[in-house]
Amino acid sequence: MSQVPPPFSAKKIKGVPAYKLARRKQEVELQPVEVEVKEFAVLGLEGELAAFRCRVSSGTYVRSLAHELGQKLGIGAHLASLRRTAVAEFGVDQARTLEQIGEAASQGRLEELFVHPRRLLPEIPCVTADDEAIGKIRHGRTVNLPEMSRSRWVKVFVGQSELICIASRVAGTLFHPKVVLL
Repeated sequence: MSQVPPPFSAKKIKGVPAYKLARRKQEVELQPVEVEVKEFAVLGLEGELAAFRCRVSSGTYVRSLAHELGQKLGIGAHLASLRRTAVAEFGVDQARTLEQIGEAASQGRLEELFVHPRRLLPEIPCVTADDEAIGKIRHGRTVNLPEMSRSRWVKVFVGQSELICIASRVAGTLFHPKVVLL
């Protein structure tokens, strides 16, 4: 569906977030964007309140979705509360409380709570760098990664768990480091 982002959003207008313009009472005119509502299920009704669960594509404004639904029904609608339960492949079941983090830190087990870097950005393939490539990456130089010739982006590791950069293919099997973590 097509959705116009709300004026108090982080969408930029000529490089300025819309919410800054809206707070200054300046006119905010945002263009509609295509979003996808993958699931919308009403979980229950209590008086004038409806509880629902939805799964939406990135960039969807759920508050705007509720408002638009209320307009279509001719009754008006807004959100009383909103709880995000997943982002990409990460669900709320993987979240940790501050107490759990504090306890793990005091016991020297903080790393146990971290998501393994090879699981981050699963759509980007991983490659393990040799010493020569590590030296080039450290200095921001292009590296040859022949096994990744079909990938647009690649996560580069030292060993199995030390992510050192995310690189983009510039030509053939040559990759240039874009985000360097060394």
